[in-house]
Amino acid sequence: MADETPEWPPAELDFNKPTIARAYDALLGGKDNFAADRQLADQTAALIPGLRESAVENRKVLVRGVRYLAREAGMDQFLDLGSGLPTVENTHEVAQRENPRARVVYVDIDPLVAVHGRALLANNDVTKFMTADVRDPEAVLAAPEVKDLLDFSRPAVIMLVGMLHYLSPDVVDEVVAAYRDVLAPGSHLFMTSLVDTGLPQQQELARITRENLEEGWARTPEEIEAQFGDFELVEPGVTYTALWRPDGPVDPGNLAPGEQLGMAGIGIKR
Repeated sequence: MADETPEWPPAELDFNKPTIARAYDALLGGKDNFAADRQLADQTAALIPGLRESAVENRKVLVRGVRYLAREAGMDQFLDLGSGLPTVENTHEVAQRENPRARVVYVDIDPLVAVHGRALLANNDVTKFMTADVRDPEAVLAAPEVKDLLDFSRPAVIMLVGMLHYLSPDVVDEVVAAYRDVLAPGSHLFMTSLVDTGLPQQQELARITRENLEEGWARTPEEIEAQFGDFELVEPGVTYTALWRPDGPVDPGNLAPGEQLGMAGIGIKR
């Protein structure tokens, strides 16, 4: 990987159209985005109270979830679907802090993600980035990057963190089931999603996302939980991201607006 010279800019890159990964990067205050991404992030944040804080909280729960999986559950294989652009405390950094030989494959449809990821991981032989459409599980699971690093006959983790709400109602059941089915007993599924608990800003965010990024679906807690199939949810189940094993005290009755936009959960296959 170290001697690969990625094409820059990638041929598929469209500077004038926002993408999920780059708009999320803009919300986080990152620098790997363009004017169209920043404009969408700024306009949406102006309409949705706490949106930037929600993006940060989604990163925080990713860290807590991966730390739990690597440290307490002993997981050493991770497939991070719809991973987004590299930022601080990425999946491989958290997992490999617990186990330096933990294997991680990142998947994203945005070509910019792979370019940055491959540069970041030039000297890391147990982590890879690949460009693929998460909605095509067969292609993802058959990709050389996945087959070379991950062994699904052993327990592994599949992550759809900040990705579930980009799967439309007509494909979500089939796509998530395909990923669940490949997992061996003892494996885990880690998901976060935009949630619909009846607050108007939740559906408004979904609408804006659909209009600008093609997909965006707020789901009820029951609909999110249903995507775990027969997996057993680990405590505390599907809950607001801020309440999923927080590092410090959080008052469930006094959540900020940004803490009421998304929910998280981890399930184990018995």
